[in-house]
Amino acid sequence: MGSFSIWHWMIVLVIVLLVFGRGKIPELMGDMAKGIKSFKKGMADDDVADDKRTVEHRADETVSAVKEKASKS
Repeated sequence: MGSFSIWHWMIVLVIVLLVFGRGKIPELMGDMAKGIKSFKKGMADDDVADDKRTVEHRADETVSAVKEKASKS
């Protein structure tokens, strides 16, 4: 009684097709795919930016350590 049968899903599918129409569903799926692709690209860009900041920070630490060592000598 608590689970949905195939007929429940068929009725839901028919209602969705009636509400959105056949042409609108592929358009919605395409928009959703573009959004996911944009999100993944944004996440990848953030990782690259973080990596660059880490490399720059380590380079600054190395330069500071070398200068400190040179001033002690």
